[in-house]
Amino acid sequence: MLRTISGFDRIGEENAFAVLARATALASQGKDIINLGIGQPDFRTPDHIVEAAIKALKDGHHGYTPATGLLATREAVARRTLTTTGVEVSPDNVIIVPGGKVTMFAAIMIFGEPGAEILYPDPGFPIYRSMIEFTGATPVPVPIREENSFAFSAEETLALITPKTRLLILNSPANPTGGVTPKSEIEKLVKGLEAHPHVAIMSDEIYDVMTYDGEEHCSLLTFPSIRDRLIVLNGWSKAWAMTGWRMGWSIWPDSLYDKVRKLAVNCWSCVNAPSQYAGIAAIDGPQDDVEKMCRAFDSRRRIVVDGLNSLPGISCATPKGAFYAFPNIKVTGWPAKQLAAALLDEAGVALIGGPDFGILGEGYIRLSYANSEENIVRAIERIERFLTK
Repeated sequence: MLRTISGFDRIGEENAFAVLARATALASQGKDIINLGIGQPDFRTPDHIVEAAIKALKDGHHGYTPATGLLATREAVARRTLTTTGVEVSPDNVIIVPGGKVTMFAAIMIFGEPGAEILYPDPGFPIYRSMIEFTGATPVPVPIREENSFAFSAEETLALITPKTRLLILNSPANPTGGVTPKSEIEKLVKGLEAHPHVAIMSDEIYDVMTYDGEEHCSLLTFPSIRDRLIVLNGWSKAWAMTGWRMGWSIWPDSLYDKVRKLAVNCWSCVNAPSQYAGIAAIDGPQDDVEKMCRAFDSRRRIVVDGLNSLPGISCATPKGAFYAFPNIKVTGWPAKQLAAALLDEAGVALIGGPDFGILGEGYIRLSYANSEENIVRAIERIERFLTK
């Protein structure tokens, strides 16, 4: 009998893909499915970005690229970072990776081992905990509470740090809750982290352009006191509707950069050249499509919140960022995953049960409003019929 390492007995999954597969299978059987489960913009990648990739292919950019990414791509990220945060970063601290998850993988692999503790948001992106458990480190949930507008609490987070803590993972704007942590709370956290110089920080800022109602994204890069142990995760997937291009970037402190470069050499080698040229065009080209998408998400968000709050047994806090709502379904009496499964099979609406995002996700479901207004309205009507039948 083959014997694999024990880490594979601990590794989890991202159930959004399982729901997507189930929804696709039902659709292939002729069932009308409205998919509000997957976190994927329903817009096309802007044409000028696609054309840049085609040009790169025609120009013969078919070979390996540097493990850390083309210098031109890293320079583009540095320019974009200066524009969005006001912080200058060197291209020599930027690494281009095949999607946002790779930065999570790298950061957790660097710090995770038996005996170590890694703090992560709960509810949060499920791959955080999955990778922590894979390494044998102890996952320590940082509670993300509805009563706190789904922002993290600096006081609660700092209280969880011990001498064994190696890495703290943060995410704002957040998946799955749509929460945005205000700058004042981030300032408190950073001030407290100054007393814990042994703790690295990974800030997942993939939804940085998607904030609403006057909220502003506050990048951890703007705090010099933690820059020497800060990893920032970002990428092209959400802002430019490039999920399938598998294009991410991250910014690393000098002390960790070469470790990530070695992981790249040993694992993914490099990111393909045409996608990197597309990434440069995305950053340096017109941002009209990005702004159009964000306006559409804002409009859909309002429809989602109003619609969900009209349903029996459901209440929905207004998300301030990303493109997710995280309604509270406790009054319905349904366990969250069972409700999500029933809505898919019986009502034709794909959603994700809150427990797929952590132990504190019970009593909630995640709804992605990266779908058309028409489909969102139809989905809410179907949910209402299901709940009142």
